[in-house]
Amino acid sequence: MTFLTIGHRGVMGVEPENTLRSFLRAEHDGMDAIELDLHLSKDGALVVMHDLEVDRTTDGTGAIADLNLAELRELDAGLGERIPVFEEVLDAVGSPIQAEIKDVAAARALAEVMHERGLVGRVEVSSFHDEAVAEIARLVPGVRTVLIASRWGGDIVQRAKAVGAHRLALSIRRLSLEVVEQARKEGIGINGWVVNTQEQLRLARAFELEAVTTDLPEIRRIGRFTA
Repeated sequence: MTFLTIGHRGVMGVEPENTLRSFLRAEHDGMDAIELDLHLSKDGALVVMHDLEVDRTTDGTGAIADLNLAELRELDAGLGERIPVFEEVLDAVGSPIQAEIKDVAAARALAEVMHERGLVGRVEVSSFHDEAVAEIARLVPGVRTVLIASRWGGDIVQRAKAVGAHRLALSIRRLSLEVVEQARKEGIGINGWVVNTQEQLRLARAFELEAVTTDLPEIRRIGRFTA
């Protein structure tokens, strides 16, 4: 069985998250895919950052949506790194990418880039929001999609099925065999996140998950030898 290791915001456990430095390190360390987050700047650029605000991960303050790209470029995102735009990441690394979108507007902007660059085979799109998953699937036929959840009810597999998600990305801390089996019956894969310890990795292996998302490069190495 193929077991994929996805670098969370690059490898955010050892590099500044969602920066080119982090993505290049993830690729260098052999991650099977790279996960990143997308927001729209005030002037419509697809910028790579997790939070709604820049405060936590840069030396600036304010909401991404209130800042234009030039203003965002002035900020230090850690170790002198600048906030990248999605297109820069595509050019900097050759790895498959899992792009998390926060809303329908981001889905539409991402769809444009995917069509322009022919990214259906390379970029998988994820979201916590059912409507965003459904929108990207509508706009980009054939795109692989992932519905994310940290807490969920008994309908999570049906929600994924309803929006055509190929996989669920579920918190490894709350994952149960029942949900895994329900998803498998519907042909929906499961990615466990965030897997940063050997105990969590063993659990993912025991559930026979298709993939894990991790902050740490060593999880990939350990994962190749953990039954």
